[in-house]
Amino acid sequence: MTKALENVVEGGERHRVALVGTGHRGAGMWGRELLAGWRDRAEFVAICDVNELRAGHARNAIGTNAPVYTDVDAMLAAVRPDIVIVCSRDDTHDEIILKALEAGCRVITEKPMTTTPEKCRRILEAEIRTGNPVDVTFNYRFAPTAARLKQLLREKAIGTITSVDFHWYLDTQHGADYFRRWHAYEKNSGSLFVHKSTHHFDLLNWYLESTPREVSAFGTQRNYGRNGPFRGERCGTCGHTRECDFYLDMSKDEWLAMLYEEPSKEDGYFRDGCVYREDIDIPDTMTAMLRYENEVIVSYSLNTFMPIEGYHLAFNGTGGRIEIRQYERQPFDVPDHDEILLMRNFGSVERILVPHAAGGHFGGDDRLRDMLLREGTPDPLGQRAGARAGAMSMLCGAAAVASMKAGRPIRLSELGGLPEPA
Repeated sequence: MTKALENVVEGGERHRVALVGTGHRGAGMWGRELLAGWRDRAEFVAICDVNELRAGHARNAIGTNAPVYTDVDAMLAAVRPDIVIVCSRDDTHDEIILKALEAGCRVITEKPMTTTPEKCRRILEAEIRTGNPVDVTFNYRFAPTAARLKQLLREKAIGTITSVDFHWYLDTQHGADYFRRWHAYEKNSGSLFVHKSTHHFDLLNWYLESTPREVSAFGTQRNYGRNGPFRGERCGTCGHTRECDFYLDMSKDEWLAMLYEEPSKEDGYFRDGCVYREDIDIPDTMTAMLRYENEVIVSYSLNTFMPIEGYHLAFNGTGGRIEIRQYERQPFDVPDHDEILLMRNFGSVERILVPHAAGGHFGGDDRLRDMLLREGTPDPLGQRAGARAGAMSMLCGAAAVASMKAGRPIRLSELGGLPEPA
């Protein structure tokens, strides 16, 4: 049987996939989990990471014999993949995406698509120039509750949307992790207004089916960084482990230890960096106001050291209000479903129960992988997100950072992150 025929499976072709970036997300969702559930649609032909030790450990954990590379150019030339999945550090996405597009590959990239308006423009221009597509992995769009909310909004269940209240809470486990890792520096992540809020801004853009016009934002550092009562280099060598509420013992997590501890000898990157490092330069408490082209106004906030994990979201319309409080982790029991409150002006209140689904992000991760790897998967709600969506959510974050620094509202048109009209 020829190699071409070997790759043809029932219902479509098995994609030849190269994974670039083998940290927790890359080795997990786009590595081990991908091969476990989508083996009929994907085969790994390369594993690439600047840290060869990490790439080797990840390859073994994923369960593939694909060759390991430390250089993207060499990998692209050697294996000529169909799809390149980009899971590297945020500020490196653009160069990898550009090289993959120029090599004739389709790209699937983790969010945020990139970290600066200039990099956004380069990616969009390359996509147009090469004709090769970029998909951005906004998995929250695929969560069952998000899909139900989208349906209600499209049905105009509360008339025309006039404003939105959106408040996201990261707990002392998840939130602190961003300050342990490379995300704690704006040059790497663009700040959490870019790295984390890109999820939330994308949801808003998708829900409202409009383009944000301007952003006014504030951000401050109140808990992490220089606010700490003591500090060290990393948890593993710190003398304050008994008195620090944020102490992380990585030896108790085999997965993290495998991906980061031994590989740290190669590049000096520690997964358990001190959350009180004085050079951390991103805010941990953020708020923003957004105005859309359709005149919807949004009040948004992100807090990173809460006792709860999840969000509160409300849509206010000319005919009523839709409200949801979703819990992801909290110190009290909650039901195994979400409850959407549909409240109509001068009418009844409807409680819409949405069961949680298995898998990451309440089943959103699995639905996303189906959409990207199983050809013909229907998309009636427009959940699949391309480079334009990736750019618009990132530009919201960039505008928030610019507003925070300048002390004034920032129009997205000021940022220059979109290609000039032909």
